Parts: sequence; C-alpha cells; structure tokens
Amino acid sequence: MPRDPQFDILFEPVRIGPKTAKNRFYQAPHCSGMGWGWPRALAAMRGMKAEGGWAVVNTEYCSIDPSSDDAPHPYARLWDARDVKANALMAEAVHAHGALAGVELWHGGAYISNLASRRPTLDLQSLPSRGDPVQSKKLDAADIKDLRRWHRDAAARAAEAEFDLIYVYAAHEYLLHHFLLPDLNDRRDAYGGSLENRARIVRELIEEVREASKGECAVAVRFPAAHVGGPGPSDDEISALLEHLGPHADLWDLVVDDYSLEMGHSRFVSEGDAAARLIEAKRLTGKPSVSVSRYTTPDAMAAMVRKGALDMIGAARPSIADPFLPKKIEEGRPEQIRECIGCNICYASNSRGAPIRCTQNPTMGEEGRRGWHPEKVPDKGSERAALIVGAGPAGLEAACTLGARGYAVTLAEASDRLGGRVTREAALPGLAAWGRVLHHREEKLTRLAAVAAYLESPMDAAAVREIGAPVVAIATGARWRRDGIGRWSQAALPDLAGGPLFTPDDLMEVDGLDRLPLGPVLLFDDDHHYMAAVLALAAAASGRETILVTTAGRACAWGANTEEDYRTNAALIEAGVRIVPNRAVDGFDGKRARTRCVFTGRAEDVSAAALVCVTSRDPSSSLYDALIADPEGLAAAGIETVVRIGDALAPGLIAHAIHSGHEFARELDRAPTPMLHEAPGV
Repeated sequence: MPRDPQFDILFEPVRIGPKTAKNRFYQAPHCSGMGWGWPRALAAMRGMKAEGGWAVVNTEYCSIDPSSDDAPHPYARLWDARDVKANALMAEAVHAHGALAGVELWHGGAYISNLASRRPTLDLQSLPSRGDPVQSKKLDAADIKDLRRWHRDAAARAAEAEFDLIYVYAAHEYLLHHFLLPDLNDRRDAYGGSLENRARIVRELIEEVREASKGECAVAVRFPAAHVGGPGPSDDEISALLEHLGPHADLWDLVVDDYSLEMGHSRFVSEGDAAARLIEAKRLTGKPSVSVSRYTTPDAMAAMVRKGALDMIGAARPSIADPFLPKKIEEGRPEQIRECIGCNICYASNSRGAPIRCTQNPTMGEEGRRGWHPEKVPDKGSERAALIVGAGPAGLEAACTLGARGYAVTLAEASDRLGGRVTREAALPGLAAWGRVLHHREEKLTRLAAVAAYLESPMDAAAVREIGAPVVAIATGARWRRDGIGRWSQAALPDLAGGPLFTPDDLMEVDGLDRLPLGPVLLFDDDHHYMAAVLALAAAASGRETILVTTAGRACAWGANTEEDYRTNAALIEAGVRIVPNRAVDGFDGKRARTRCVFTGRAEDVSAAALVCVTSRDPSSSLYDALIADPEGLAAAGIETVVRIGDALAPGLIAHAIHSGHEFARELDRAPTPMLHEAPGV
C-alpha cells in the first residue's frame, strides 16, 4: 500500500551541513552492549536500522582516549588505527542502505572510573565517580590542550572510517557538560567565569572537529536544552548558551538533563513527555534539531515536525523495538509497527555489560551474532505440524514465527484471553504499555492463515496425544511461589502459612486486590524488580496500610538497570508505603510477620493482616512431565518433538520468554545457528 499522505512530511530530506539525510528518521546515539569488543555484531545491528529506513544511524558513546574508559560497560572507541578499522565496518553497513553514519565522540569526566586503563579521570573539580571509590583529577591548562587534541585526533579517525556526522557531546553530566555549569566550573582563565568562557571549549571543539574532518563531515552537538529540578542552569542561561553556540553546529541533538525523564520508563513517562520541554530550544539555535521522546506512532512524529518543534525524529528505543519502523510507515502499514513498550530492558542489558535485547524484538542483538533478521524468517524445514500449548508471550511468539515460516500451527490457550502473564500484568497500574506485546502479535495472527488459535482449551496429556501434532511446544508459563523460596532462602519457609497469604498471581486475578483484608498488607520482595512495587502502589491506592519488606537495600533495586528505581522509590514514599530494606520475612501468623536482618539474622516482628510473597516463580511443567514420562504414548500418537519454551522452561523477564519462543520457532528443523564469537577489535 502507498503511505498515507499525512506522513509525507516525515520523508522529506533534511540538509545537515555538508550532508543530506534522505528522510527525518534519526537513530540517535544509543548503547548497544557490544561496543568496541563486538564490531561485527555491532555493524550488523546498526546496518539493520539503515535497511529499515532510518536516514541517520549513530554509534553509542565513543571514547576519544584511554583517559575516558567506562569498563565494564561496553562503549565504542576511536583510540587508534585498529579502532578505525572496527568502526569502518559499521559505517560501511549503514552506507550500504543509503543512510548517513554518525559517531558520538565522548569523554566521561568524573562520571566514569577508568577501571581498565587505570588512568586518573579528569573533571572541573576532583569529583567522585558514579560508583567506585575514586575521584577525578582537577584538570589544568595542559589537560585542556590534551582534551582538544584527543577530540581532533578522534575526529580525523572518524573521517577516515567514513562517518558522515561527528558529535561534540556536551550533555549527561560528562566532562564537556561540566564546563557549562557555573556552579561547578570555577576556572578563572578563558574557560571559566562568563557564559562565553564556559562555552568556549564546546565552540572550539565544534570548529576543530570540522577542521579535522576537512569540512566533509557534519558536526552535531548533544546538548541539555532543558533543566528539570535540582541544581543547574536557569532557563535564561540555557537560552543564552543556545543562542551563543547555535550558529556553530550543523545539527543540535537536544536532551533534558534528567535521564530518567529523557529515557524514562513507561511506568512514569509517556511518549512525547520530554520533547515538550525542547520546542523553544530549536528556535534559538537556528539550525536543524533532533530529539528523542520514545515516539512510536507516525501521528505524533508528524505533529512534532509540523509544529516546528523538530526537524528530525530521534529514536533510540523505538528503533530497537522495530528497526523497520520507517519502512512500515513509508509502505503504508503502520499497524505492523512493533511498538516500544518502554520497559528499558535494552538499557538494562547494556548496563549489565551484555549485548542489548528487546522485549518486543527478539532479534535485537542477534543480527550479526546469529544472522537473525527482524522481518525475515527461513522457510519451513519440513511439513510437520505444530501444537503450542499456552498463548502467553512465548507461545504467541512461537506461533507467529512458525506461522510466518509456513508451518501449520494449532495454538491452544486454557483461559478465555490471549497473552498469559502479559495480559495480567498490563492490567496493573503503570503497566498498560505491556499490552503492546500482545497487540503486535494479535495483529500478526490476523495475517497468518496457517495458525489456528483456540481459547478456553485446556490441554492434558491425553488431549495432546489425541491431536497428534508431530511437534509440541509447552508454553504454560510459571506461577509465583507462596512458599518463600527465592534469593534469600532456597528452601521452603513453613512458617509463612499461618495467615492470609497471597502471591502476585492471586492479586492479578479479576478483583484480586479486593481479596486483601483491610488491615496492614505486607509485601515480601525477594524479586527486586517492578512487581512488588507495582502491587504495593496498587494496595496503597486502595486505602490499605502497606509495607514493603525487601531483602535488597531499596525497593525495585534491580530497577537501577532500567532507570526506574529512583522514581519507584519516590512514588512509594509519596504513596505512604513503608519501605523496610535489608530484611527477609520467614514467618507469618495472620497478625504479625517475623522479619530477619539479612546481615545479622536478628528477628523483628511487623504487624500485618496479610502477606504477599513476591519471591520467585515455579515453572508450570506438569504437562511436559506427563508427556515425556510416556515415550510409547508419544510414539503411538506420532509425536516426535516435545519441548518447553518461555517461563515453563526457565522463568524470566517477558523479554526472555519471547526470545525463547522465537528461538524455538526460528530454529525448528534447522541446524543450530552458531553464535558469532569475536575477539576484541578486528
């Protein structure tokens, strides 16, 4: 189908200095979890974005010198000739599809620790790093000369690697950003004091990067154009900086200085929330601008361009969830966009030092490592039909992928709704975006005639044998445990059963929260992610006194990896939830819960009328166990393959379940795809 004319504006070319972007879709710099150590996998991932229609595709933060080393986090780098060769792989992959390749030159300042290079970090003050017991060296005039030289040399290498666009990165609390801040920059030379002096390093680097690339590359600046709370520049000062620096760059990548808003979790930040603060900034620069705000719909994108707020639509997470988002709009099929759900699992993977993954897009990070394509699957490897039991995230993904390969698929779901845990969790406060996981796959099913889905169809071993499909995938999910087994105790806690005891599954049933008594509700969180906090907020909203006891040091501790821990704890505090950290629950009699310090083991009772265990989940594998216990029955029924997928195999995030379902379906009847192993560099 031709594209809707109302979206034609998104496909207009944009001039960026000496370069022209073919449309307004701009993959902003974002972490990959691959960095300098996985150049081929990284090139394949970025190249996939270009194939999908993104006009500009950027690297992640790219270190200019060993004095800016963010180990163990995987970052890009342009330190020497070997790095030129590695980065050239990405530029070549992007150029192959007619897109521009950009590189984000970066110096981390005191934010980092230089754990690998072991060099002192540099900053305007001697400041502590974000997480290690080291402080930066207060830079001097010689260091500033070095900083300029490092940028020039890295820019020359970037041009040699055939990048089209080179960044000066003056945001996100990194070194160049600190030069701009009057409360931090106390220099009394040409780089401190007045606004013009504090902006001098950025202005010089813009010109020197341009000179180092011989004027052949566009120069972009990533700049915090809106201040959100806490110490920082005034709105008037930001405006003055933008007016002063604006004419010098070819493109302004505008951000807010609150990362939990700019890259906010969907529990707290909606599509477009950050961009509303940046509209005036574009006018001040007088140059093309780009900004991210988790845009997933073409209507919102086109509206931002029409109102003059942006020239290019920046995306990190939406380009991860669907590398082919631009093509789907261009080809008149926006309903097929795999919309980002804002869970930040992509960011969490990088935070943990691993290639990024995506809840919606199971091929993310596997493009180069395993040759997976987000829009293409191999043809079927046999005529075998498949039965999938369970239509949660793993079962749905497996059915869609097998159906796309051409297999005849029967999908049996015991309940009256598709989606499994996705449907249940999406009904909880703040998690409505999770529903996009189901909606995307429901839309796919409408285009797959070979997949027949049946609701209210519980299956036992006899029913599976009666159907007699040669391939059977058990995707029956997992249930939250009520015996206390988790991280803190790997054995059941028998003293928990003395009063009203609930699990998240109980509370996610229809009117499940209404089953809680009116007295104090205590949630025992040994999971450390979002579930306990979400349920605690729901219980508090119902008017119940709510206590969250966690074995971690704060609520939603793992949420530090997904940029949701601070906002989660703030929300709990504002809701009146009592947070009790570093304690476990090992007893409950209906009136009191016995808690123990995770360090000393000392006991302390807490009054509670109900206990909610959020500890771990138990795979629902009874059907699988019954089937494999009867190999003769399987053979008689013509069943050749029985596997578990998703949470029924190993409980994890929704992203794990979808990847599991996809891997099973993509690899069925094929030789296992070897995983690319790379030595660092090329």
